[in-house]
Amino acid sequence: MGLSNRITGLTGGTSGGWDLFFKARAMKAAGEDVTELTIGEHDVRTDPAILDEMHRAARAGHTGYADIPGIPALRDTIAARVQAATGVPTARENVVITPGGQAGLFATHMALCDPGERALYIDPFYPTYPGTIRGASAVPVPVTARPEAGFQPAQADIAKAASKGAASLLINTPNNPTGVIYTRDTLDGIAAQAQEQDFWVISDEVYDTQIWNGEHLSIRALPGMAARTLVVGSMSKSHAMTGSRVGWVVGPEEAVAHLINLSTHTTYGVPGFIQEAALFALNQGPGFEADIAAPFRRRRDIALSVLEGQNVVRAVPPDGAMYMMLDIRATGLSGQDFASRLLDERRIAVMPGESFGTAAAGHIRVAMTIEDSQFAAAFAELVRFAAALT
Repeated sequence: MGLSNRITGLTGGTSGGWDLFFKARAMKAAGEDVTELTIGEHDVRTDPAILDEMHRAARAGHTGYADIPGIPALRDTIAARVQAATGVPTARENVVITPGGQAGLFATHMALCDPGERALYIDPFYPTYPGTIRGASAVPVPVTARPEAGFQPAQADIAKAASKGAASLLINTPNNPTGVIYTRDTLDGIAAQAQEQDFWVISDEVYDTQIWNGEHLSIRALPGMAARTLVVGSMSKSHAMTGSRVGWVVGPEEAVAHLINLSTHTTYGVPGFIQEAALFALNQGPGFEADIAAPFRRRRDIALSVLEGQNVVRAVPPDGAMYMMLDIRATGLSGQDFASRLLDERRIAVMPGESFGTAAAGHIRVAMTIEDSQFAAAFAELVRFAAALT
């Protein structure tokens, strides 16, 4: 008797890239003063008005089983939001509510991939991507987005990876970990291959409200793509509701109907009082979302000003999301070694680029998730540390 290969092989025999994060947390638990620039967790908690609405809804009795697809008003609001942003007709029937974006990623791969089928994803990647694909009993296949190409995935590389067969391709723009926003040319190339080689696209768009330069375009809006795209969204980043676990999947009505069946057999929906709070939050409008995003824009500008006048640490153009990817190859260290020494010698925790795949080797990811003055001091110390290594 034993455990399933699916569960024992979920991480592919690795830690999933979290070793340094766990080490930093252990140091803090032991009483050491560690500055954490590791995970995408807002330094400002969920707005009290949202929590008040959650409390009101719970006290009003919305604590029983909620509609499994999501409460109608929330689905309608998300549909209208998506249609306004993309121009693609979107109705309630195109939306299913999930317990956060991560559950949406798992659900979409379950819906699109049969056991043993190849599921592509872009490297660098959010560390749960390969395990999510394995959890759906599919085979994760990375497609490298090279630093010399600005981490924009190339159409030719996608075509080559899909030539052996592919059920799906998972993309993420604005991107975690790089902060890159995929260009129209990049998205056109992905769309062309999806249609030519007949695979689905899963588009993780949870950072779509954090745009610092350029604009975000959903691949679902491109010609011919609405019928073969599932978009994953979330309240976590846009409204600082990470712990509330509210996300969604938007896609063709038939696919969404099957995703609703999956919810019935797995999560059985999201608590109604949390959905009511999410609906309230969305109805606060784009100004509210801009306020949530504003600290990350400020810290991006702080970091860029610190980087001026030196060439040891170079920023990958930080066009979106709450992270900055830094090229530290001039130090002669790998991202892993640099991050480990930075933690041990300066008590600053960042994520090694290698945590996000092979493409980001020689890089580190900095989460811009602490108060401005603390961030400025920590970032300046990071740059001084890099300079001392050279």
